[in-house]
Amino acid sequence: MLDDEDAPIHPLFAGAPSSTEFKKLRKRIVRETRDAIEKYGMIERGARWLVCLSGGKDSYTLLAVLHELKWRGLLPVDLLACNLDQGQPGFPSTVLPKFLEDMGVPHRIEYQDTYSVVKEKIPEGRTYCSLCSRLRRGNLYRIAREEGCSAVVLGHHRDDILETFFMNLFHGGRLATMPPKLVNEEGDLFVYRPLAFVAEADCERFARAMNYPIIPCDLCGSQEGLQRVQVKQILDGWEARSPGRRQIMFRALMNVRPSHLCDPSIFDFAALMRGEAPETPSKAPGIPDLRG
Repeated sequence: MLDDEDAPIHPLFAGAPSSTEFKKLRKRIVRETRDAIEKYGMIERGARWLVCLSGGKDSYTLLAVLHELKWRGLLPVDLLACNLDQGQPGFPSTVLPKFLEDMGVPHRIEYQDTYSVVKEKIPEGRTYCSLCSRLRRGNLYRIAREEGCSAVVLGHHRDDILETFFMNLFHGGRLATMPPKLVNEEGDLFVYRPLAFVAEADCERFARAMNYPIIPCDLCGSQEGLQRVQVKQILDGWEARSPGRRQIMFRALMNVRPSHLCDPSIFDFAALMRGEAPETPSKAPGIPDLRG
């Protein structure tokens, strides 16, 4: 169905480049998004999703692909786009409403001046992201409840998930990242990341090729020196020296062996007995057995 060039398309895809390169890019992003949705069981038929739109390349890509899947009958949920204007100085507040209206996308624009709260609470020179994201998340959960949505849908991609893993490893002392699907602390909302398998570079190429009105994410002026920026630079260096390294590392997050780590809360090392092989997933092809 996705290969049918004559099939109607959603207005978000209108004016797409006709080059073979772009068609391959689009199909890859749609396929990877659909794979993530299916693999992590995100679809509840008849549900309503709050699709969070910041105006960055990732959220535009998310919005377009979800509407394309719905347009083609492959995503049986209602979609409500939402932008939370957090009162950052210089934020172009008219860009997203006009874009969404022009595209015929159901949406809600919410204004909450969390920027002033963050400025008041965070000392000068410190990064704002942690508190800012908590305040943003709380408002998005509230909006989702008010709109009768069962899920908050975010535009985090594969590289965001990898960067978070390494931030937790380097600075948090734990093996954890942003999962593609989780339930919020209150237990009443799902949080989905359908772009979990999509590379950041593909989001960048797609959004710019579509000429979406991208809003920069550094309006608060607090981006330099962030831990995430430092981790991204490390991953960029690894990728430059060994192309494909990011994808290999991401596959590792989907191939966890609790018996080959050191956490007794997820594997009962004390119960291991000689003469009994521990229960572990079957060895993937091409992975050497290092237990000998």
